[in-house]
Amino acid sequence: MTGLFTGLSAFPLTPMTEQRIDEAAFTGLVARLHQANVDSIGALGSTGSYAYLTAAERHRVAELAVQAADGTPVMIGIGALRTAEVLRHAENAQNAGASAVLLPPMSYQPLTDDEVYQLYADVTAELSVPLCVYDYPGTTHFSFSDELHSRIAALPNVASIKIPPTLADPAAARERVDRLRRVIPDTVAIGVSGDASAAGGLLAGADLWYSVLGGVWPEPCLALTRAAQRGRSAEVDPSANGGNAINHVVSAPDVTAGRRRKFVVRRETGGAYARSGQMKVGRSRGSSTGIGADRAIRGHPPARGAAL
Repeated sequence: MTGLFTGLSAFPLTPMTEQRIDEAAFTGLVARLHQANVDSIGALGSTGSYAYLTAAERHRVAELAVQAADGTPVMIGIGALRTAEVLRHAENAQNAGASAVLLPPMSYQPLTDDEVYQLYADVTAELSVPLCVYDYPGTTHFSFSDELHSRIAALPNVASIKIPPTLADPAAARERVDRLRRVIPDTVAIGVSGDASAAGGLLAGADLWYSVLGGVWPEPCLALTRAAQRGRSAEVDPSANGGNAINHVVSAPDVTAGRRRKFVVRRETGGAYARSGQMKVGRSRGSSTGIGADRAIRGHPPARGAAL
Protein backbone atom coordinates (compact mmCIF):
# COMPACT_ATOMS: atom_id res chain seq x y z
CA MET A 1 0.00 0.00 0.00
CA THR A 2 1.50 3.34 -1.03
CA GLY A 3 1.25 6.71 0.69
CA LEU A 4 -0.87 7.90 -2.22
CA PHE A 5 -3.77 5.85 -0.90
CA THR A 6 -4.01 7.08 2.68
CA GLY A 7 -5.65 10.03 4.40
CA LEU A 8 -7.75 12.52 2.46
CA SER A 9 -8.21 12.34 -1.30
CA ALA A 10 -10.04 15.52 -2.28
CA PHE A 11 -12.19 15.60 -5.43
CA PRO A 12 -12.64 19.07 -6.95
CA LEU A 13 -15.44 20.18 -9.22
CA THR A 14 -14.69 21.00 -12.84
CA PRO A 15 -16.25 24.47 -13.26
CA MET A 16 -17.71 24.79 -16.74
CA THR A 17 -20.42 26.11 -19.00
CA GLU A 18 -21.87 24.51 -22.11
CA GLN A 19 -19.17 26.27 -24.08
CA ARG A 20 -15.97 25.80 -22.12
CA ILE A 21 -14.14 24.72 -18.99
CA ASP A 22 -13.28 27.56 -16.63
CA GLU A 23 -9.58 26.77 -16.45
CA ALA A 24 -8.73 29.55 -14.02
CA ALA A 25 -11.41 28.46 -11.56
CA PHE A 26 -10.39 24.81 -11.82
CA THR A 27 -6.70 25.47 -11.30
CA GLY A 28 -7.59 27.70 -8.38
CA LEU A 29 -9.49 24.86 -6.74
CA VAL A 30 -6.65 22.40 -7.27
CA ALA A 31 -3.98 24.84 -6.10
CA ARG A 32 -5.95 25.43 -2.92
CA LEU A 33 -6.05 21.69 -2.26
CA HIS A 34 -2.28 21.53 -2.68
CA GLN A 35 -1.82 24.46 -0.31
CA ALA A 36 -4.03 22.75 2.26
CA ASN A 37 -1.72 19.69 2.14
CA VAL A 38 -4.35 17.13 1.23
CA ASP A 39 -2.85 13.68 0.70
CA SER A 40 -4.04 13.38 -2.90
CA ILE A 41 -6.37 14.98 -5.42
CA GLY A 42 -8.96 13.17 -7.52
CA ALA A 43 -9.74 14.97 -10.77
CA LEU A 44 -12.39 13.92 -13.30
CA GLY A 45 -14.40 11.78 -10.93
CA SER A 46 -18.17 12.00 -10.94
CA THR A 47 -17.82 15.29 -9.07
CA GLY A 48 -15.56 16.48 -11.86
CA SER A 49 -18.22 15.77 -14.52
CA TYR A 50 -15.93 13.55 -16.57
CA ALA A 51 -18.83 11.89 -18.39
CA TYR A 52 -19.85 15.19 -19.99
CA LEU A 53 -16.43 16.10 -21.39
CA THR A 54 -14.78 15.30 -24.70
CA ALA A 55 -11.52 13.37 -24.77
CA ALA A 56 -9.64 16.59 -25.56
CA GLU A 57 -11.28 18.41 -22.65
CA ARG A 58 -10.48 15.56 -20.28
CA HIS A 59 -6.85 15.53 -21.39
CA ARG A 60 -6.65 19.26 -20.79
CA VAL A 61 -8.20 18.97 -17.34
CA ALA A 62 -5.71 16.23 -16.46
CA GLU A 63 -2.82 18.45 -17.52
CA LEU A 64 -4.18 21.41 -15.55
CA ALA A 65 -4.74 19.29 -12.45
CA VAL A 66 -1.21 17.92 -12.37
CA GLN A 67 0.29 21.34 -13.00
CA ALA A 68 -1.80 23.10 -10.34
CA ALA A 69 -1.25 20.29 -7.81
CA ASP A 70 2.47 21.16 -7.86
CA GLY A 71 3.66 17.80 -6.57
CA THR A 72 0.58 16.64 -4.67
CA PRO A 73 -0.35 13.24 -6.15
CA VAL A 74 -3.22 13.45 -8.64
CA MET A 75 -5.55 10.60 -9.56
CA ILE A 76 -7.41 11.01 -12.86
CA GLY A 77 -10.75 9.43 -13.75
CA ILE A 78 -10.60 7.39 -16.98
CA GLY A 79 -14.11 5.91 -17.21
CA ALA A 80 -15.80 5.53 -20.61
CA LEU A 81 -18.30 3.29 -22.36
CA ARG A 82 -15.76 1.60 -24.63
CA THR A 83 -12.56 -0.11 -23.50
CA ALA A 84 -10.63 1.56 -26.33
CA GLU A 85 -11.70 4.96 -24.99
CA VAL A 86 -10.75 3.98 -21.43
CA LEU A 87 -7.28 3.04 -22.67
CA ARG A 88 -7.03 6.34 -24.52
CA HIS A 89 -7.94 8.28 -21.37
CA ALA A 90 -5.46 6.20 -19.38
CA GLU A 91 -2.66 7.03 -21.80
CA ASN A 92 -3.55 10.72 -21.73
CA ALA A 93 -3.67 10.73 -17.94
CA GLN A 94 -0.29 9.07 -17.66
CA ASN A 95 1.22 11.44 -20.23
CA ALA A 96 -0.16 14.35 -18.20
CA GLY A 97 1.74 13.09 -15.17
CA ALA A 98 -1.04 11.44 -13.17
CA SER A 99 0.08 9.45 -10.15
CA ALA A 100 -2.90 7.08 -10.41
CA VAL A 101 -6.12 6.51 -12.33
CA LEU A 102 -9.70 5.89 -11.22
CA LEU A 103 -11.86 3.48 -13.23
CA PRO A 104 -15.64 3.01 -12.93
CA PRO A 105 -17.43 0.26 -14.87
CA MET A 106 -19.49 2.47 -17.18
CA SER A 107 -22.12 0.90 -19.41
CA TYR A 108 -25.36 1.40 -21.30
CA GLN A 109 -26.52 -2.20 -21.01
CA PRO A 110 -26.09 -3.98 -17.65
CA LEU A 111 -22.69 -5.63 -17.23
CA THR A 112 -21.87 -9.11 -15.95
CA ASP A 113 -19.15 -9.80 -13.40
CA ASP A 114 -16.97 -11.38 -16.07
CA GLU A 115 -17.32 -8.34 -18.34
CA VAL A 116 -16.31 -6.01 -15.55
CA TYR A 117 -13.37 -8.22 -14.60
CA GLN A 118 -12.20 -8.25 -18.21
CA LEU A 119 -12.37 -4.46 -18.37
CA TYR A 120 -10.03 -4.14 -15.41
CA ALA A 121 -7.78 -6.90 -16.72
CA ASP A 122 -7.45 -5.17 -20.11
CA VAL A 123 -6.75 -1.77 -18.58
CA THR A 124 -4.35 -2.78 -15.81
CA ALA A 125 -2.26 -4.72 -18.34
CA GLU A 126 -1.52 -1.42 -20.11
CA LEU A 127 -0.91 0.79 -17.06
CA SER A 128 2.32 2.08 -15.58
CA VAL A 129 0.57 3.78 -12.62
CA PRO A 130 -1.69 2.42 -9.86
CA LEU A 131 -5.43 2.02 -10.42
CA CYS A 132 -8.33 2.63 -8.05
CA VAL A 133 -11.50 0.60 -8.54
CA TYR A 134 -14.60 2.79 -8.47
CA ASP A 135 -17.44 1.00 -6.67
CA TYR A 136 -20.50 3.21 -6.39
CA PRO A 137 -23.72 1.59 -7.65
CA GLY A 138 -25.60 4.87 -7.36
CA THR A 139 -23.76 6.20 -10.42
CA THR A 140 -22.62 3.08 -12.30
CA HIS A 141 -25.69 0.90 -11.60
CA PHE A 142 -23.30 -2.01 -11.11
CA SER A 143 -22.82 -3.76 -7.77
CA PHE A 144 -19.50 -5.43 -7.02
CA SER A 145 -19.51 -8.64 -5.03
CA ASP A 146 -16.63 -9.29 -2.65
CA GLU A 147 -15.69 -12.24 -4.85
CA LEU A 148 -15.34 -9.92 -7.85
CA HIS A 149 -13.36 -7.42 -5.78
CA SER A 150 -11.03 -10.26 -4.81
CA ARG A 151 -10.46 -11.22 -8.44
CA ILE A 152 -9.85 -7.65 -9.59
CA ALA A 153 -7.63 -6.80 -6.62
CA ALA A 154 -5.26 -9.58 -7.65
CA LEU A 155 -4.60 -7.88 -11.01
CA PRO A 156 -1.36 -5.91 -11.49
CA ASN A 157 -1.44 -2.21 -10.62
CA VAL A 158 -4.71 -2.38 -8.63
CA ALA A 159 -3.92 -0.34 -5.53
CA SER A 160 -7.23 0.81 -4.03
CA ILE A 161 -10.97 0.24 -3.95
CA LYS A 162 -13.32 3.19 -3.54
CA ILE A 163 -16.27 1.66 -1.68
CA PRO A 164 -19.80 3.01 -1.20
CA PRO A 165 -20.76 4.70 2.09
CA THR A 166 -20.52 2.45 5.13
CA LEU A 167 -23.50 1.95 7.43
CA ALA A 168 -24.03 4.33 10.34
CA ASP A 169 -23.77 1.55 12.92
CA PRO A 170 -20.06 1.33 13.92
CA ALA A 171 -20.10 -2.45 14.26
CA ALA A 172 -21.69 -2.86 10.82
CA ALA A 173 -19.21 -0.44 9.28
CA ARG A 174 -16.29 -2.30 10.82
CA GLU A 175 -17.69 -5.63 9.65
CA ARG A 176 -18.00 -4.33 6.08
CA VAL A 177 -14.43 -3.07 5.94
CA ASP A 178 -13.03 -6.20 7.62
CA ARG A 179 -14.98 -8.53 5.33
CA LEU A 180 -13.59 -6.85 2.23
CA ARG A 181 -10.07 -6.67 3.62
CA ARG A 182 -10.04 -10.42 4.21
CA VAL A 183 -10.40 -11.14 0.48
CA ILE A 184 -8.01 -8.59 -1.03
CA PRO A 185 -4.21 -8.27 -0.86
CA ASP A 186 -2.66 -6.20 1.93
CA THR A 187 -1.28 -3.92 -0.76
CA VAL A 188 -4.77 -2.76 -1.81
CA ALA A 189 -6.15 0.20 0.15
CA ILE A 190 -9.82 0.62 1.04
CA GLY A 191 -11.21 4.11 0.65
CA VAL A 192 -14.65 5.19 1.81
CA SER A 193 -16.83 7.56 -0.24
CA GLY A 194 -19.98 9.41 0.74
CA ASP A 195 -19.05 12.38 2.90
CA ALA A 196 -21.73 11.76 5.51
CA SER A 197 -20.21 8.35 6.31
CA ALA A 198 -16.56 9.43 6.17
CA ALA A 199 -15.92 9.52 9.91
CA GLY A 200 -17.54 6.15 10.47
CA GLY A 201 -15.72 4.59 7.54
CA LEU A 202 -12.33 5.83 8.68
CA LEU A 203 -12.93 4.73 12.25
CA ALA A 204 -14.02 1.33 10.90
CA GLY A 205 -10.58 0.87 9.38
CA ALA A 206 -10.76 2.39 5.89
CA ASP A 207 -7.38 3.71 4.78
CA LEU A 208 -8.63 6.90 3.22
CA TRP A 209 -11.58 9.13 2.49
CA TYR A 210 -12.46 9.91 -1.13
CA SER A 211 -14.16 13.22 -0.50
CA VAL A 212 -16.36 15.58 -2.49
CA LEU A 213 -16.61 18.04 0.38
CA GLY A 214 -12.82 17.96 0.74
CA GLY A 215 -12.54 19.28 -2.80
CA VAL A 216 -14.29 22.48 -1.77
CA TRP A 217 -13.26 22.90 1.88
CA PRO A 218 -10.13 20.83 2.44
CA GLU A 219 -9.08 22.21 5.83
CA PRO A 220 -11.99 20.96 7.98
CA CYS A 221 -12.08 17.65 6.11
CA LEU A 222 -8.35 17.17 6.59
CA ALA A 223 -8.70 17.84 10.32
CA LEU A 224 -11.49 15.27 10.55
CA THR A 225 -9.36 12.76 8.65
CA ARG A 226 -6.34 13.22 10.88
CA ALA A 227 -8.44 12.82 14.02
CA ALA A 228 -9.99 9.63 12.66
CA GLN A 229 -6.56 8.28 11.71
CA ARG A 230 -5.51 8.77 15.32
CA GLY A 231 -8.60 6.88 16.51
CA ARG A 232 -10.12 9.89 18.25
CA SER A 233 -13.69 8.78 17.84
CA ALA A 234 -15.10 11.36 20.24
CA GLU A 235 -13.66 14.15 18.11
CA VAL A 236 -15.08 12.96 14.81
CA ASP A 237 -18.43 11.60 16.02
CA PRO A 238 -20.99 13.38 13.82
CA SER A 239 -23.36 13.61 16.79
CA ALA A 240 -20.84 15.51 18.92
CA ASN A 241 -21.56 19.15 19.58
CA GLY A 242 -18.48 20.55 21.20
CA GLY A 243 -15.57 20.16 23.54
CA ASN A 244 -12.88 19.57 20.96
CA ALA A 245 -11.25 21.84 18.41
CA ILE A 246 -12.14 19.64 15.49
CA ASN A 247 -14.40 19.69 12.48
CA HIS A 248 -17.55 17.63 12.22
CA VAL A 249 -19.27 16.79 8.98
CA VAL A 250 -22.74 15.95 10.20
CA SER A 251 -24.54 15.62 6.91
CA ALA A 252 -23.08 15.97 3.46
CA PRO A 253 -24.54 16.67 0.02
CA ASP A 254 -24.82 13.85 -2.49
CA VAL A 255 -23.59 16.06 -5.29
CA THR A 256 -23.11 13.26 -7.78
CA ALA A 257 -26.87 12.78 -7.86
CA GLY A 258 -27.58 16.49 -8.17
CA ARG A 259 -29.69 16.48 -5.00
CA ARG A 260 -30.03 19.18 -2.38
CA ARG A 261 -29.12 18.15 1.12
CA LYS A 262 -28.18 20.14 4.19
CA PHE A 263 -24.70 19.92 5.54
CA VAL A 264 -22.81 21.53 8.38
CA VAL A 265 -19.09 21.86 8.82
CA ARG A 266 -18.33 22.92 12.34
CA ARG A 267 -15.02 24.31 13.49
CA GLU A 268 -14.88 25.29 17.12
CA THR A 269 -11.55 27.09 16.97
CA GLY A 270 -12.60 30.46 15.66
CA GLY A 271 -15.49 29.21 13.54
CA ALA A 272 -13.79 30.18 10.29
CA TYR A 273 -15.60 27.41 8.46
CA ALA A 274 -18.68 27.11 10.67
CA ARG A 275 -21.33 27.41 8.03
CA SER A 276 -24.54 25.67 7.07
CA GLY A 277 -26.31 25.68 3.77
CA GLN A 278 -27.15 23.64 0.72
CA MET A 279 -25.35 22.53 -2.37
CA LYS A 280 -26.64 21.68 -5.79
CA VAL A 281 -24.53 20.40 -8.62
CA GLY A 282 -26.60 19.40 -11.61
CA ARG A 283 -25.99 16.67 -14.11
CA SER A 284 -25.43 18.86 -17.14
CA ARG A 285 -22.62 21.13 -18.19
CA GLY A 286 -24.86 24.15 -17.97
CA SER A 287 -25.76 23.67 -14.32
CA SER A 288 -24.36 25.95 -11.69
CA THR A 289 -23.11 25.68 -8.17
CA GLY A 290 -24.56 27.92 -5.50
CA ILE A 291 -23.07 31.01 -3.91
CA GLY A 292 -21.09 29.15 -1.26
CA ALA A 293 -19.39 26.84 -3.75
CA ASP A 294 -18.79 29.81 -6.04
CA ARG A 295 -16.87 31.53 -3.25
CA ALA A 296 -14.92 28.35 -2.52
CA ILE A 297 -13.94 28.02 -6.19
CA ARG A 298 -12.40 31.47 -5.88
CA GLY A 299 -10.47 30.46 -2.78
CA HIS A 300 -12.72 31.98 -0.10
CA PRO A 301 -14.69 30.40 2.74
CA PRO A 302 -18.45 30.43 2.19
CA ALA A 303 -20.34 33.44 3.51
CA ARG A 304 -22.33 32.70 6.67
CA GLY A 305 -25.57 30.96 5.77
CA ALA A 306 -24.67 30.82 2.07
CA ALA A 307 -26.22 28.28 -0.23
CA LEU A 308 -23.57 25.87 -1.40
